[in-house]
Amino acid sequence: MASSFLPSVFGRGSEPFGSLLKEVEKTFDDFSRRAPFAAFASGAAPKIDVVEGKDGFDVTAELPGVDDKDVEVTVADDVLTIRGEKKSERKEEDKDKNWHVIERSYGSFSRSIALPYVPDAAKVEARFDKGILRIHLPKSAEAVSKEKKIEIRKT
Repeated sequence: MASSFLPSVFGRGSEPFGSLLKEVEKTFDDFSRRAPFAAFASGAAPKIDVVEGKDGFDVTAELPGVDDKDVEVTVADDVLTIRGEKKSERKEEDKDKNWHVIERSYGSFSRSIALPYVPDAAKVEARFDKGILRIHLPKSAEAVSKEKKIEIRKT
């Protein structure tokens, strides 16, 4: 990375640009460790796992306490979006109960994942069982054909 020449120019530690250099190096390190896609969340967004296989991506989302009729999955170009709502089980009109601890989250959520290709939307599959949403996003023939294994030769 660019950090190999920066120390001689900016210095380190207590020198004037030492902290700036550390921040720049951290930013480059963080950026280089990122996955090939980005995920954006709002509300009480579900935790997800994303794995790439030869024929596409598989996304698994945890949605405990969410009913399948309250979940929506959409694909628009190269973005997968999971939206839904976790409804409260608490009834405000129930005056006979005194709530002592309320830690569970409720409300609407949205999670969008930018994919490194446009999936074949007609072949995307979603299954929901016991609070786990599983989505398979197959690669289109075009996306598969763009992949090419590069031979590494010895010198």
